[in-house]
Amino acid sequence: MRDRKWGIALFSSFPKAIKFFDTTLRDGEQTPGVSLTPEKKLRIAESLDKIGVSAMEAGFAAASEGELDAIKLIAEAGLRADVYSMARGVTNDIDAVLKTGAKGVHLVIPSSDLHLQYKLKKTRAEVLKITENTTQYAKDHGLVVELSAEDATRSEIDFLAQMFKAGVDAGADRLCPCDTVGVLIPEQTAELYTQLKKRLPNVPLSVHCHDDFGLAVANSIIALQNGADQAHVTMNGLGERAGNASLEELAVVLKAQYKLELPIKTELIYETSRLVSRITDFPLQPNKSIVGENAFVHESGMHTHGILSNPSTYEPFKPEMIGRTRRIAAGKHSGSTGIRASLVEMGLEPTDGQVKEIFLRVKSIGDKGKRVADADLQAIAEVVMGLPPVRPITLEEITVVTGNKVTSTASVRLNLNGETLTEAATGVGPVDAAITAIKKAVGIVEPIQLENYSVKAITGGTNAVTEVAVRLSKGDRKATAAGVNEDIVIASVEAMISGMNVLMTNYNKNKK
Repeated sequence: MRDRKWGIALFSSFPKAIKFFDTTLRDGEQTPGVSLTPEKKLRIAESLDKIGVSAMEAGFAAASEGELDAIKLIAEAGLRADVYSMARGVTNDIDAVLKTGAKGVHLVIPSSDLHLQYKLKKTRAEVLKITENTTQYAKDHGLVVELSAEDATRSEIDFLAQMFKAGVDAGADRLCPCDTVGVLIPEQTAELYTQLKKRLPNVPLSVHCHDDFGLAVANSIIALQNGADQAHVTMNGLGERAGNASLEELAVVLKAQYKLELPIKTELIYETSRLVSRITDFPLQPNKSIVGENAFVHESGMHTHGILSNPSTYEPFKPEMIGRTRRIAAGKHSGSTGIRASLVEMGLEPTDGQVKEIFLRVKSIGDKGKRVADADLQAIAEVVMGLPPVRPITLEEITVVTGNKVTSTASVRLNLNGETLTEAATGVGPVDAAITAIKKAVGIVEPIQLENYSVKAITGGTNAVTEVAVRLSKGDRKATAAGVNEDIVIASVEAMISGMNVLMTNYNKNKK
């Protein structure tokens, strides 16, 4: 098929079926600061399985007993995806894999002279023997072998092919030349896979790219067009240094731009991304492609006018493709059309004159360098329109107990439309406990979810004033709010309750 506008071939060179080998739980966990328990790994594995990955690398079994237990837990979970463990080119690593019950081993052996000399301290002949022996050992013990050449893209091509042939002769099922430090450029990727396909025409190839130069997804696409049929990916692009090829970016560009049929259920991408972010405690930058908070948020007046007329004017694909919704934000760059749309979503129907006044006040706040959350917009509109403030939830009391050897506990008493709600909860610190208690109390009536939480100090010193910003959701609706206080717990509570009030307010019925 050719693109009608540009006249170029779109996907004639792609394989009939593209597989996704997810390594969030191994390469992704190597992200500095990320460490997962077996139970957390299982939750992520179940989500990745639901989204449709073909295989997943659940960890590195030889790394620790906890890692071995995690892989075993996932291998026994009855997932549809094939479960793999990484192993180096030593039999002890493979023995650890065998204890997990994993179906396959991702056998990683260095191939570049740089790694051979300074890391392995082995000759090429010795590495060929290691490749042959460990592949044979894994096959003799019933494992599927994905043989990866570490630092393949800085290896001499003849030796790389020789090493891969040694592995294939010993029974390797699939080969993967790893771009371990992300040095490939697309032209080199095309040449590498063309050469490997010529030399080993009947062996399936994978692509494993790192994002040191921001080319991991681009190189993965090129590899898939030139002989590979499986891509190694991580959710949210997690991984060492600059990360790995991102599952969500690769899947969406292949579906949206190349019009390919994929095994990935893209409508579950955002949900899975948020889960992985929460469990790994690794927040996404707001402007991250596909899954970043700002990917479908529009503030600029020119943009919001276009979006409200036809979303395609400023959106390259529908947010529903990945399970998202668009949002119009108020701020310095807002236009009156976007402001009106946001107010209408809240249930407000301002006159043209009122919209103009609200618009000017929003601009004034933005010009002072301050963010305008949905709760701020609501408050401004109430003043301009002469409406009595409608706040379904008010805080009556909060008590927090915390300490060095004390589990943080919070109890809250809220007034929800005249009814008193009391709840208590524990948490990882006083803020978590307080927010959890509020969510439990309100959750009895309204299923409101906390999607994002961020904090910054406005002033310095030990008595710094803290600003907490939250993003909440109720069904398809979302709302942002902020709280400012010297006490981070109180700032967090203020932000939560302000955001909840936006979502629960209907100016026609006073509540919903």
